[in-house]
Amino acid sequence: MEENNEKVRDKEIDLKVIFDVLKKNIIPLVLVTIVFGACFFVYSNFFVTKKYSASAVLIVNNKNKDNAVINSTEIIAAQSLADVYSIIIKSDAVLQPVLTDDTLRSNYAKHSSMTYEKLRNSISVSNVNSTQVISIAMTDTDAAYARDVVDCIVDKAPEIIKDKVEAGSVNEISEAKIDNSGKPVSPNSTRNAIVGALIGFVLTLAVVFIRELTNNTFKTEEDVVNALNIPLLGIIPSVETKEFNKNV
Repeated sequence: MEENNEKVRDKEIDLKVIFDVLKKNIIPLVLVTIVFGACFFVYSNFFVTKKYSASAVLIVNNKNKDNAVINSTEIIAAQSLADVYSIIIKSDAVLQPVLTDDTLRSNYAKHSSMTYEKLRNSISVSNVNSTQVISIAMTDTDAAYARDVVDCIVDKAPEIIKDKVEAGSVNEISEAKIDNSGKPVSPNSTRNAIVGALIGFVLTLAVVFIRELTNNTFKTEEDVVNALNIPLLGIIPSVETKEFNKNV
């Protein structure tokens, strides 16, 4: 029973020490946290290249005929085709004609050095929630270029897919448009600021506790008693030199 009480007291003392350390260093903790957060925010806004996203949505039909009756079996088959079509859209069969498109090359001469690998890496194609709906998105530093590339893919992909697969059809649901209301999708300045603030707080906290743990000096009477485990008989007061001379 006594051992349990002693453990509880030790735990309370440890928590009090931690609280005192945090209280004593609250100003540097807050300042460093704010400075790190602000630095990360400024860096994200002014020194990191902003990227924009554009996307379009297609739907896959298993039937080529417009008057064909669509049942659950056809929908399941279309969902399977959506996975296949997603792969084809990112292949050179579709992206290479996009790269050599005369309109894109004339309107965006600065992107003439774009290669198939770069274009493929900047494009994401996926079927939405495992349905027959395909989402095509592109991320680039030029929002208009990303939109026009997606639009070009949507324009060329259906015929190429039809020629390669010879099954089903692909129709456009929504035309290519710039996402996020035209705002950059990267970098996320708010998230980066929070991450920076957390890094600053953790680093400062680590420095504070390392400094406290490596400090072997006695600061209070309780430190002497706890360290030496002997009773305290008396305290020698600290007297300023001027005050000592006055008393003499």
